[in-house]
Amino acid sequence: MALKITELCVNCDVCEPVCPNKAISMGPEIYEIAPNLCTECVGHYDVPQCIEVCPVECIFVDAALGESREQLLDKYAALTGKEPER
Repeated sequence: MALKITELCVNCDVCEPVCPNKAISMGPEIYEIAPNLCTECVGHYDVPQCIEVCPVECIFVDAALGESREQLLDKYAALTGKEPER
């Protein structure tokens, strides 16, 4: 599942630089996460880095975009060209 930034975002700019897939960018009002680039840091880290650094806890799993760990690993491989550890 891709992550989603809620309207609680205060535009503090700490999430964008820690995203290994460059999935986070400034939207019209708050930061947004591109679902096609978000792997929840699977393949890169044990936990999503944006959630780790967010001071207002406004980043959550977007249940509408359900993906299994295997699907996230496949997305990681497609984005990076590297075969992930499974």
